Amino acid sequence: MNWGWVETEMTIIEKRITINSALLEREVLCTLLIPDEQEIAEPLSLLLLNDGQELENLAFSQTLEQLYNTNRIKPLLVVAIYAGEDRLQEYGVAGRPDFKKRGAKADIYTQFIITELLPQIKAGTGIHEFENTAFAGFSLGGLSAFDICWNNADVFDKVGVFSGSFWWRSKDLAKGYTDNDRIAHTLIRETEGKPGLKFWLQTGTKDETSDRNKNGIIDAIDDTIDLIKELEAKGYSRPADIQYVEVVGGSHNTETWGRVMGKFLCWAFGR
Repeated sequence: MNWGWVETEMTIIEKRITINSALLEREVLCTLLIPDEQEIAEPLSLLLLNDGQELENLAFSQTLEQLYNTNRIKPLLVVAIYAGEDRLQEYGVAGRPDFKKRGAKADIYTQFIITELLPQIKAGTGIHEFENTAFAGFSLGGLSAFDICWNNADVFDKVGVFSGSFWWRSKDLAKGYTDNDRIAHTLIRETEGKPGLKFWLQTGTKDETSDRNKNGIIDAIDDTIDLIKELEAKGYSRPADIQYVEVVGGSHNTETWGRVMGKFLCWAFGR
């Protein structure tokens, strides 16, 4: 594997790599972004990003460049992991498929991240220790990032979830569903102890139109607020451990997520 970096027109170096995953039984494409080595005078942090194929739509590199140029964030290595054709099976909550049996490979995807991706990234870049390590994602990819961090707090420090699929449930709405059937919320309640993590959670007021309980608040916001309540019940506090960003008029799309990406990066890696 050739790990040589290619310099773009920006001051960020970009490299696309392919990892042959024995666990996922497929090739995993990743884009790596790192500042020009001549500009790095301090330890690097690491950000893993689900749905890395959306980098361009997020205007991610432009945001990163602007934050570097205004000295608002510390240097970091970004690893954007492209989703495969089996995204609905690989993303989710490990060992807990939803009522349609989606997310059945989430445990394997977790193993891929921990035992294949991270070791190859460290070996390929020669960077073995990071100042901070975060994982972020969007929609179902956000749920995936949350679950992986929650179960591997010895590896990750922070998690970012944009319009997370916290509705992910074990029972169909038409078959006796209650809020206790939400899988991520149940995971938090059933976990012993308090993982050493910090959380950045975002919703948009136009993420969707569904309102299961008819309370005038869309489910995307209700489910995220309820997740925050579960975290607070575990002993986490706002704003020390939990940052919640609600975007008025924000939709379930890369345009909205891209607009708040700078806020997340400053929260996770700010000076």
